[in-house]
Amino acid sequence: MTLYHSVSLTFEPALNKTLCLSPHFPRVGGFTNSLQTKWLLSRVEMSDAEVQQLVEMGATPAQARAALKQYKDVMQAAERFFEGKFDHIKGDDTEMETSSRKSIRRPPTPEDDEDEDMGPEDGEQDDDDDDAGDYVDYDSDFEMSGTNASTAAHVNVDPYTGIFFSKDRKEEVIEVEEYPETIVTETNDTVSLMTQGQWMKGCPEGGEQSFLFSLYSQLSTPNTPCPQECGASIPRSKGNFFALHPDFSTYISRLRNSVVKICPRCHSKVCLACGEPVSADQEKYASTREDPLFHCSNLQGVILGVGLTMLEQSFNEQSPEQADTNDVSTRNSKRRKTGIDHEVDDENVYYPHAGKKAKGGIGYDGDATEDNSGQVKALAAQRAKDERLGKLLSAIRVYLPNLNREGGGRTSDYLVHPTTLAHLRRRFNHICSILLRNDSLADMSERSIIYFELLEWLETISNHEALASMMAMPIMVVALVKAVSAKNPQVRERTIVYEGSSGPRELLEGIAIQAQAALKGLEGHKVPEVVPDELTEEQKRMTVDMREKVEEHTATSVSDENQKLIRFCRRILATVKAIDRSLRDTKGDAFVDRLHASLPKIASSSTTEYRVGAGASDESVQKVYLDWATNVRFEYCDLTILPAAGVDETDPTPHYKFFYDNEARMLANSDIPKRSLAIAKELAILTTNLPVSWGSSIFLRVDETRVDVIKALITGPEGTPYHNGCFLFDIFLGPSYNQSPPSVKYMTTNGGKFRFNPNLYADGKVCLSLLGTWQGPGWVSGKSTLLQVLISIQSMILCDEPYLNEPAWSGCSGTSQSKAYSANVRRMVVKTAMLGNLKAPPEPFADIISTHFRLKARSISAQLDEWLQLDDGKSTLSDGGVYSGGGVKAEGSGSSNGLVKDVEELKAMLKELGDTA
Repeated sequence: MTLYHSVSLTFEPALNKTLCLSPHFPRVGGFTNSLQTKWLLSRVEMSDAEVQQLVEMGATPAQARAALKQYKDVMQAAERFFEGKFDHIKGDDTEMETSSRKSIRRPPTPEDDEDEDMGPEDGEQDDDDDDAGDYVDYDSDFEMSGTNASTAAHVNVDPYTGIFFSKDRKEEVIEVEEYPETIVTETNDTVSLMTQGQWMKGCPEGGEQSFLFSLYSQLSTPNTPCPQECGASIPRSKGNFFALHPDFSTYISRLRNSVVKICPRCHSKVCLACGEPVSADQEKYASTREDPLFHCSNLQGVILGVGLTMLEQSFNEQSPEQADTNDVSTRNSKRRKTGIDHEVDDENVYYPHAGKKAKGGIGYDGDATEDNSGQVKALAAQRAKDERLGKLLSAIRVYLPNLNREGGGRTSDYLVHPTTLAHLRRRFNHICSILLRNDSLADMSERSIIYFELLEWLETISNHEALASMMAMPIMVVALVKAVSAKNPQVRERTIVYEGSSGPRELLEGIAIQAQAALKGLEGHKVPEVVPDELTEEQKRMTVDMREKVEEHTATSVSDENQKLIRFCRRILATVKAIDRSLRDTKGDAFVDRLHASLPKIASSSTTEYRVGAGASDESVQKVYLDWATNVRFEYCDLTILPAAGVDETDPTPHYKFFYDNEARMLANSDIPKRSLAIAKELAILTTNLPVSWGSSIFLRVDETRVDVIKALITGPEGTPYHNGCFLFDIFLGPSYNQSPPSVKYMTTNGGKFRFNPNLYADGKVCLSLLGTWQGPGWVSGKSTLLQVLISIQSMILCDEPYLNEPAWSGCSGTSQSKAYSANVRRMVVKTAMLGNLKAPPEPFADIISTHFRLKARSISAQLDEWLQLDDGKSTLSDGGVYSGGGVKAEGSGSSNGLVKDVEELKAMLKELGDTA
């Protein structure tokens, strides 16, 4: 139980008033400090009221009495009940089986008190008033015993130490859906009231549930006593705080007009939210004294709760695929990881699984037959909805705790309500998670209205000491929804399983990586500025500001779209820097350093050693391999080489160890805006979406100064005759990219001798409809991507039965000819794609190839033994015999086809590599 929970879990309005309303108490790290917590919780005898409170929270009378008897304090008893400590207690009036509530936290609901005995049993009152638990002083001099003593000094610094960097959490909660009440406003409009179940929905944390319940209960009481003790009561209702008006501005306007009331007896002004007097003295430092909505933290809690509920409803309406929680479990089973905690939906993904394809046929459709009708209309509708969401986000952000607001901080800025963090973690994080998991930087740029406002929220949150920890906490997302029997027609209960996922700062890092890659693509082709030897008189008279305006005007006139993406990327990176700077100020260097250690990264080199012991389990080996592959799948490197002897060395244009060297040199210093924009978008996708797995991975190396010069390595997919072989490709994004496809050359050909596939020629030609080298639907200008090309090669060319890729034999699955072709491919793979690459690893993949074989040595050794058993003993044919009829010179003859020798040599090299061999 954290200190935050224990001191803030209050159910009596008077106690809550004492704890939360003074504007003079600062907060540390989101938790109340010693001045707030130095108040005496006088232990009262177990009474009907205390039992009633626990029953309203979901306990049975028997459980309530047992909890109060053991803990004596209603707050501690409630905390332990939420943790499930009394689930084993059954009573005659228990309505729900204990087994159905084991390890489940159930939010309190008013329905729980129906037809239940609320009275305590006789003789259960304890008159011992000397209990050490009567109050707790959380000052720095407070002494704690046992294991708690070691952590006491760190509570105020980082209360969530040990859990908020871990995503290995699951919480199971019963959530209640009630039939909503309605009210008629003074304008005769009928509006719904937020139910308690709706108010608490989406909160898997026990302590946060307590805060939410406390505030809802307090603001739902029918009246509040006059704070001047004149004996009068001032009426209030749920409609004052929880009415769901059609728009947020109407809600704010009506709340502002109704929250301050005048006592009918003493005529003093009273805030209905906290029950405290409203005076000018309390607001003397505020620039907007007439606005009562900043009077107390209770108002902050209810405004953010209602506003974010409206936002979530509006967002789900514009994102229906995210709104249908009934299908969460189905969607979850169809999602898979693609790298830096980035998920994609296999129902909508544009590429197939590696190593899987339908029998027969070849190439990739390239979306040429896609129906684009209505696309313009859909984009316009999306833009209009984004504008509405952006305005709503901006309006709600006004009420976020912000010490830097214009005119200075207000009462609620200094005294953050405990529910604020709960609202942000469950409702704002839901939207934040969906938006930041977008893997298209171009789409984000087009939707900059909502993304710019999202960045403003993240900066504001990170700037406040009470909320900053949230940036590193995992976002709890719905993993499973299980139905629970309804208690009555008015109330339905569902069991929700939440699990941890990447926090806001980690998700933002993935976007920042894309932004950096995009900027590199946009700025990588700039023509070097020529500085004149002497400025003209007109240039000398130009001020710096005038020159910048001219340069900006020139750049904008060249490419508005490029400038738009550049500004968006720079805004993302500026937000990242601002958040980290704020976190260092509010949480300290250790906090930020630990956070950064857990963030995804684009490696600058692949020299880090990844090793496993000889006795490591298969599972641990696979985990190390996956971590390594994820870290090194995309890198920038130097692909230039020194000019050959006899070449004119006066030409400064570099040469590349690259099939398309001449084409690349011809485009040196070129500035083609459309091409630069396409490459920037491409790099943003590639940095975080290259697939890696134990079965097959794709590695990319991009020249650090020429992002159009690319080399790729694909490891052969499991279950195919290419398994664990390393296949290299040179890729050039030509002058018309991506109006036309990239140029791709296959390089693993054993010196131009081996044809590994009907679609991988010995001369390096890659036969694929997406590249325009095979018939069928091909490249779609502006939509197709290099990632599609790479995964099509991985999954549709490097397939399990390559014989079928020849159109004439596409219907020969499982025939002897197909089996012979696969056996021939396996022999070529061992000789060239395995042994050849390991003996003479091609640059820049030497480290990749070495580590690949070292980490998979044990698995590859077993694979080689299996391939020896499957081999048919025939001679190795350079083209598989499909085209030559067996008349091409073989690498071996009869049963001595060289496979045994190659396997023995390869196994010896694997053993020398160490680790698991």
